Amino acid sequence: MIKLTEPAIPVFRIFDMDKAKEFYVDYLGFEIDWEHRHQGDFPVYMQISQGNLRIHLTEHHGDCTPGSSVCLYVEELDELVENLNAKGYRFMRPGVQAMNANLKYSSVTDPFGNKITLHERIPHDGH
Repeated sequence: MIKLTEPAIPVFRIFDMDKAKEFYVDYLGFEIDWEHRHQGDFPVYMQISQGNLRIHLTEHHGDCTPGSSVCLYVEELDELVENLNAKGYRFMRPGVQAMNANLKYSSVTDPFGNKITLHERIPHDGH
């Protein structure tokens, strides 16, 4: 059995630092924790976070595959999506859909084809 000491950290391939910051920082509200480059003009490897969620973004070829996906379980999905749409990000207007009687979801895709699917469990009233 794997016993994690910290939550898993998704790693996404990016190709343009400015577009990545526009999407992850300006639109989704992440903070940049750190950036690393072996030299000034080399590709970046960085960590962004929001609350207890951390994501690594990399420009390094071979670190991961563009077009990856991560599934996150969140609270208050409707409010989150409403707040994202209020920002007026010109490339995306996510909606919320019911997956089944127990789950609803939304998704956003970054400029590099990486997809973040947001799920929220639907509470039952006991009936």
